[in-house]
Amino acid sequence: MSELLLPKYLDAIGAVDLSRVTAPGEIPDAFVLAREGKFATCYIPFEAVNAAARVVIVGITPGFNQWKNAVAEAKRQLQRGASAQELLHASRLAGAFSGAIRPNLVALLDAIGVQRWLGIDSCATIFGDHAGMVQVTSVLRHAVFVNGKNYSGAPSMTRTAFLQKQMLEWFAPEAGQLRGAVFIPMGGTVGEGLDWLAARGAIDPKRILHGLPHPSGANAERVAYFLGRKDKATLSNNTNGDQLDATRAALTAQMHVLIASARRS
Repeated sequence: MSELLLPKYLDAIGAVDLSRVTAPGEIPDAFVLAREGKFATCYIPFEAVNAAARVVIVGITPGFNQWKNAVAEAKRQLQRGASAQELLHASRLAGAFSGAIRPNLVALLDAIGVQRWLGIDSCATIFGDHAGMVQVTSVLRHAVFVNGKNYSGAPSMTRTAFLQKQMLEWFAPEAGQLRGAVFIPMGGTVGEGLDWLAARGAIDPKRILHGLPHPSGANAERVAYFLGRKDKATLSNNTNGDQLDATRAALTAQMHVLIASARRS
């Protein structure tokens, strides 16, 4: 388990005036964890790890809005005298999937059988009554910015030493506490990062569920087809129905193996 960084940033959290921070370049230097060339990585209070989680939803890295929301929540918790763990838990919840993206994510997880592996009726409850079953995280845990903008996958994290170090230093220890979970990468770039970590022993590759369409509204057609809500004949040229069919079959089969294994144990 890596050292808790929060104590080093409590003063910065308490002092920051977020109304004056309107872009990544305005984040106070007191939050900067690392800087190299065009990269800057800023501390975000996302260190809470739910070791009981059985589903780990993995994004690329917290963006600026997520950073700001999490720090605002941390500041509120600090002002009310919360413990470090209470502060970290509340701050992480402030960054969980919400709004229109959540129903798509739930439907995709249910479509491949994650709810059966968990022994619940639907993955909708992992954001409610069964919140103890999920960990929402990022392969680059702290907020990475490139030339003052959110990092979105370029340059490649698996071929950039600055980013490789951060995956190993912060995400790998987190993954080590979640050995009984499945990892769901939100997009191919995240999947590459998880494979890179798996090759170094940080994650069991059999527990990475590759290929699930990203649940964002911008990906609506692929999500609709994956869920059987759209006919293949009506797909645009931008959506490969055969590839989605193969991905759905592979993920469903992967979940069947995990379910069978869980029943034997």
